[in-house]
Amino acid sequence: MAGTVFVSVTMSLDGFMAPEEVSVQEVFSPEGRNSPAARRWMAKWSELQAWVFPLRFFRENTGIGEGGEEGRDNDIARATHERIGANIMGKRMFDGGALAWPENAPFHTPVFVVTHEKRDPWERPGGTTFHFVNDGIEAALEQARVAAGERDVRISGGAETILQFLDAGLVDELSITLAPVLFGSGIRLFEGVDDSRVALKQVHAEPSATVTHLTYSVHRP
Repeated sequence: MAGTVFVSVTMSLDGFMAPEEVSVQEVFSPEGRNSPAARRWMAKWSELQAWVFPLRFFRENTGIGEGGEEGRDNDIARATHERIGANIMGKRMFDGGALAWPENAPFHTPVFVVTHEKRDPWERPGGTTFHFVNDGIEAALEQARVAAGERDVRISGGAETILQFLDAGLVDELSITLAPVLFGSGIRLFEGVDDSRVALKQVHAEPSATVTHLTYSVHRP
């Protein structure tokens, strides 16, 4: 039986999942990361993701080291990762991550990158292999389902890719970690969503000391 297709992201209280768009080379390359725009971007991104950085699971999964905070946030982060059999992402997310992720990339599953670029699979240590899919989101999902088996498929990002899957009716579940920060501007998760094609039903809500975890089932109106 095929697993669930789900989205799991952190979002600001005013609806943004990333700061204003800055080129990935400027944010993540050694040459650009000290520019004022890149520093502003990283400061806001770090504020958004501050709940996850201290967690034991995050430290283990990224190879930072032992230790870290335990508790409900840690349990949720670990459980989310353990359910994933394959990831899907867009080209922009991949380009940024390729500059920022450690050599042992933090997915540890097959990752299917929706792109027009043709290239061979890129295998990283720790079980992560990036596959580049040139014929659309449906093809990427079909390959990801096969790779995941009975486990779940996560649509990892970015916002444009998530929106394509939502509007196409290809997402079963949406999990949002709502962080108590305000961006004012940036990349909205639901910018331009087709509300005639997407409806949500809340199935779980759980606050912690730092964030609120929200889970919705996704269906057609």
